Amino acid sequence: MLDLPFNHTVTLILITVIISLIAFSKQNVMNRLIFWPPAMQRGQYDRFITHGFVHADGTHLLFNMITLFFFGSVIESFYRQYFFNLGFVLFYLGGLIFAILPSYLQHRNDHQWASLGASGAVAAVLFAYILFEPWKLIFVFFIPVPAIIFAVLYIAYSIWSGKRGNSNINHSAHLWGAAYGVIMTIIIEPRLIPHFFNKLMQVPF
Repeated sequence: MLDLPFNHTVTLILITVIISLIAFSKQNVMNRLIFWPPAMQRGQYDRFITHGFVHADGTHLLFNMITLFFFGSVIESFYRQYFFNLGFVLFYLGGLIFAILPSYLQHRNDHQWASLGASGAVAAVLFAYILFEPWKLIFVFFIPVPAIIFAVLYIAYSIWSGKRGNSNINHSAHLWGAAYGVIMTIIIEPRLIPHFFNKLMQVPF
């Protein structure tokens, strides 16, 4: 991988923080940017992307942006080799769209349903990172967890919580974002499959 600066990662974080902070205090901004399926009937397809730049609260924003900061640099150094150095930005925005699409198809006629946050794209970044370094430690609430173990627990929890359906978290977006991150990265570089399994066999403990 190329050792490139993560300017696009930082830029995405700054834009997301600024827009989210504005939306916290201006409900009309939040209402315009949040993912609300009936708005698609008005041609507001930009919400497939804009929903990823607003968040429910400060904790939601902080968790997503910290995760993006720590893992985005590695994935950006890989993706910046493509599409005139815009590869990572396109990968990230594609993650927002791909992650929310199944939810849109399910709720497209539901006026009571809405979604927001960068979690789908952040999951794409995180799971793409796991392809490169499955045994790297990820700190979850200050507890070190190997990335591959976290991935298994993350998927299991998202499936379980999604089936319960008693929270306001869009677990479907997390799962589809994670799948997008893995699939798209392998399509770009198929040699990551043997790399991943070789790394997986090298258990460090």
